[in-house]
Amino acid sequence: MPEGHTIHRLARRHARLLVGHPVAADSPQGRFEDGARLLDGRILERTDAWGKHLFHQYGDLWLHVHLGLYGTFDDGVLPAPPARGALRLRLVGGGHWLELRGPTACEVLTAAERKRILARLGPDPLRRRPDVTAFVTRVLTSRTPIATLLMDQSVVAGIGNVYRAEVLYRHRLDPFRPGRDHDAAVLHALWDDLVVLMRAGVRVGRIITTRREDRERRTGSPRREDAHYVYRRTGLPCRICGTPVQDAEIASRRLYWCPVCQS
Repeated sequence: MPEGHTIHRLARRHARLLVGHPVAADSPQGRFEDGARLLDGRILERTDAWGKHLFHQYGDLWLHVHLGLYGTFDDGVLPAPPARGALRLRLVGGGHWLELRGPTACEVLTAAERKRILARLGPDPLRRRPDVTAFVTRVLTSRTPIATLLMDQSVVAGIGNVYRAEVLYRHRLDPFRPGRDHDAAVLHALWDDLVVLMRAGVRVGRIITTRREDRERRTGSPRREDAHYVYRRTGLPCRICGTPVQDAEIASRRLYWCPVCQS
């Protein structure tokens, strides 16, 4: 599932391509015909992202998209290609086209409905002036393992399986330790690190969490095999201590950790 940095990148790209232009909207697949009809001919005023939720504003209406596990956006310069496959939504304007396939959610909302969605979400490290105190308070008042809390979008919005595993490793935190057993200072440091990592993800378009000195190749852009400390490295030696990385399912997703560095 795309993590928060991807959604923020999409919001910025869609703004560059379509904001300020009237948009022609249709649903070749047919599953979003009513919604497309509401948007067709309206001007896209702005885009926004909160966690894994993407929003387009068209006057008093908002397009809300959650990509989920299988959703994808494509775009290009006109003319648009022929519609193929399960194409949920196509937007055309400003000399460009956007195509959306396979999202978990694609709906048109009023401003009040959008606010109700945002009210269910925790702070997003990529937004301006996020409420880090709300994050720390939620963690410190919970008996739930911190690895589970980091995947709870009502605790922190935008974190997925990669950032979860990697930020816990970078701070040498036991993923199974209850949230309330942590120090506030540790959680503030973890949050600050998330901000740095996710901003870098927005900038370069990929998740890189390793420090240069911990990579096999220490010059140039990180290779895929050098990008992470523990994520999808089951059985491989920990980059710091050499212990085989372990995995287990927690919060319905595969968690990766080092049993020595994160004991």
